[in-house]
Amino acid sequence: MIDKKELKKKYKQTLPPMGIYQIRNLVNGKILIGHSKNLTAKFNSYKFQLNANLHINKILQEDFNKYGEEKFIIEVLDRLEPKEDLTINYENDLVVLEELWLEKLKPYNEKGYNKEKVV
Repeated sequence: MIDKKELKKKYKQTLPPMGIYQIRNLVNGKILIGHSKNLTAKFNSYKFQLNANLHINKILQEDFNKYGEEKFIIEVLDRLEPKEDLTINYENDLVVLEELWLEKLKPYNEKGYNKEKVV
């Protein structure tokens, strides 16, 4: 017999997939790079915002409206595997990993939708 309490406990202790993602425009090759502690939820959020014409990145939103959803794909660039300790906050690790990808791909201006950080 299945122990529902044990299954529920195990589910709550399972971390969602986290990592670095990119949204890529298949027409012009522009990309947006970001990170999330819950990739599945982030992808759903982006799809909803873009389809509802509510995304904060106006240039990405304009291209999405111009070319349509079928001309954009969301891809995972890098995954961060959780440790056994469920109390760890992975935000700093994700930020560092994202910065590495931003440095590598430089998705700014004509190459992408990210805003270059002023140091």
